[in-house]
Amino acid sequence: MEQDTKPTQIEDGLIDFDGPEDPHQPINWPFRKKVVVTLLYSLCTMGTTWASTIYNSGLNQVQREFHVGQIVALLGMSLYLAGNAFGPLFWAPMSESYGRKPSVLLPIFGLMVFTFSYGAAKDIQTILICRFFGGIFGGAPLSNVGGVLADIWPPTQRGAALLLWGMAVIIGPLIAPIVGGAVVIGQPETGWRWTGYLTGIILAAILIASLIWIDESFPPVLLARKANRIRAETKNWAIHTKAQEANAGTSFQQVAGKYLVVPLEMMIDPIAFFINLYAAFCYAIVYLTIAALPFEFQGVRGWNAIVGSLPFLAIAIGVLFAAAINLWGQTFYRKRFIANGNRLVPEARLAPMMIGSFFFPAGLFIMGWTSESSIHWIGFSIGSACVGLGFFTIFQSAINYIVDTYLMMAASALAANMFMRSILAAAFPLFARALFVNLGLDWGMSLLGFIAAAMIPIPFLFYIFGKRIRAIGKRSKLTYVP
Repeated sequence: MEQDTKPTQIEDGLIDFDGPEDPHQPINWPFRKKVVVTLLYSLCTMGTTWASTIYNSGLNQVQREFHVGQIVALLGMSLYLAGNAFGPLFWAPMSESYGRKPSVLLPIFGLMVFTFSYGAAKDIQTILICRFFGGIFGGAPLSNVGGVLADIWPPTQRGAALLLWGMAVIIGPLIAPIVGGAVVIGQPETGWRWTGYLTGIILAAILIASLIWIDESFPPVLLARKANRIRAETKNWAIHTKAQEANAGTSFQQVAGKYLVVPLEMMIDPIAFFINLYAAFCYAIVYLTIAALPFEFQGVRGWNAIVGSLPFLAIAIGVLFAAAINLWGQTFYRKRFIANGNRLVPEARLAPMMIGSFFFPAGLFIMGWTSESSIHWIGFSIGSACVGLGFFTIFQSAINYIVDTYLMMAASALAANMFMRSILAAAFPLFARALFVNLGLDWGMSLLGFIAAAMIPIPFLFYIFGKRIRAIGKRSKLTYVP
């Protein structure tokens, strides 16, 4: 559990860590502890993304029980994702004010409560309300865990840690429909309720383990606790930290501006806006693909709920290949980092994204033009794998780039990322059926492919001009090193 640090000296009442090698500074935690914390936070993240799609497995049962149409039933997923968009605007500032641990684990508890509640719902209104508020709470690890990893891992190792967390983000919503399909078939009338109960049980187990083994990692909060303890012991009320000094005498308006407006400002900071827009589009396409796979395999090909969910594994396989590319990207980054005098080189994080930018539209085109039932299903699955590979390299590079660019404001920057991608992901599945019915899977997926192809230059432009753009951004220039 957490331990307090003991100062070697106090100058002018200012408290700090006992030098760069202080073992209580999170960056100096033992490797094993860092791995455990990373795994548990990744499980928290997987639980929230799992919750986003497992609900869809019971859509037909929800429609029958509450006598609603498909669009109304599908709002259960869209409202969850809309909650994901707004939640981080509260949880990210909380993490930078009160610490990472409470800003993730308290929301996980809230998500667990609302997940059990939607499983026990007696009407469609209750389901939609619980799903929306569940999404608000579930957005916390999606924005705040990136900040944790920036706290505990040095730049040369952070990419691998972010890779593990990023895999949790995407594997959760891909595995959940398979498990949900089995639950629904096993419980033909009430299976949709068990998608909520099962998810709540999983979240409870993750929460208990996290409460036991996760320690606070945000340095300003750790130092504030240390200063508070020493003030109480010495009765020297002048003892404080740099963060407390900076925040002394701030008004409510200043606090609101710092902790609520900053994530919104990140949305228009040049680096964050364009990288987030690209990542958001790709993220939304993945959720649209989640809607397209049942349309293809259960609708066009007539497979049942379990077998029709197995092609989600094709996207997961693509993610595994993407993980290998991202590991290569970490090696590439390490070389650039050392060559730059052990200083951050955010643009070096974009190498995997440049590769993925070609695979992503290629996968969409393959899916579109292998969707006929007369064409073997493996073609559509290969396209899905390419989408998974392209998406994950783009998504992971974007996260790495944002964390390197904004560092101590990483949680707020990721909250802006989460807002943009969740808004798009909430909207895209709602028009999926209309898109595929009116244009067909072939031209519907091709339309998305053309848009993705038009965005291929983005990582190349940032790789070439990103350093100059960082120098002029209001927030990115704070960590800019010439």
